[in-house]
Amino acid sequence: METVLSGIQPSGEIHVGNYLGAIRNWVAMQESYRCIFCVVDYHAITTDYDPAALGARTLDMAAGILACGVDPERSTLFVQSHVREHTELAWVLTCVTPMGDLSRMTQFKDKSAGHESVSAGLFNYPILQAADILLYRATRVPVGADQVQHLELCRELARRFNARFGETFPEPQPLLSSTPKIMGLDGQAKMSKSLGNTIAIGEPERSVRAKLRTAFTDPQRKRRTDPGRPEVCNIYTMHAFFTDAVRTGEIAGQCRAAGIGCVECKGVLADGMVAHLSTIQERTLALREDESRLRAILEAGAEKARAIARITMDDVRARLGLG
Repeated sequence: METVLSGIQPSGEIHVGNYLGAIRNWVAMQESYRCIFCVVDYHAITTDYDPAALGARTLDMAAGILACGVDPERSTLFVQSHVREHTELAWVLTCVTPMGDLSRMTQFKDKSAGHESVSAGLFNYPILQAADILLYRATRVPVGADQVQHLELCRELARRFNARFGETFPEPQPLLSSTPKIMGLDGQAKMSKSLGNTIAIGEPERSVRAKLRTAFTDPQRKRRTDPGRPEVCNIYTMHAFFTDAVRTGEIAGQCRAAGIGCVECKGVLADGMVAHLSTIQERTLALREDESRLRAILEAGAEKARAIARITMDDVRARLGLG
């Protein structure tokens, strides 16, 4: 069975874009892969953050992941900083990474734009990301289009290390998701907490309905009588996940024929989304109320991860000639 590695930052509550684009796929992967998932708190400190809130956000993220369906009996779930080998391998990989490769990373250019001072941590972010993957000798990594460049760097670092010190790491292959990009409620960019265009999975019903009511739809449909184009409407994209298939097909036909308005269409989506999220919310609440159980799950996952990481780093140190 191939090994899959994926992580998510504890940068706030899981939103619908995270859930549909990543975590929902993690749940499905448990059937076919040896899955290792982590809350990457070291990545979260590369930009400004509140140290007092980080621990609670990390637990919130872990609870949300479990509530969405990741099963600790079938997958390994842990917190990145609980396995110290992540940063050790990151330093080793830093020593085989040309600065030019890092300077070409698109995400670094985007996140550093407009800032006079940028941390070296943000610049080296892709190296730690590569260490996360290679530490477990993962062969598959679920990625979106915006992460393909980072995975290519990871593959290049595996090649560089192997060429210099001997065959140590496999070159991980991408697992591209079939889930379409989930655009934000503004319709201008993908869902992102920093852009404020999200619906959190813990969002109260009233808030879900209010946010969907004002969400961007097909810009060509200005009046109720204008025929719509469901294929370009982000609201319709979400129907595929929260509305049953028969009703979703009916909505598409009615939209094209101007038989249903955007207000009604959004109402149907809100009904399905509220029902779906309420189950996740109940599970999340139960996990957060039993914090000792949640911490025990994460510690058990960290112990499993450390067992793998120790073997990898013993091999790496020996190849480097370290005592």
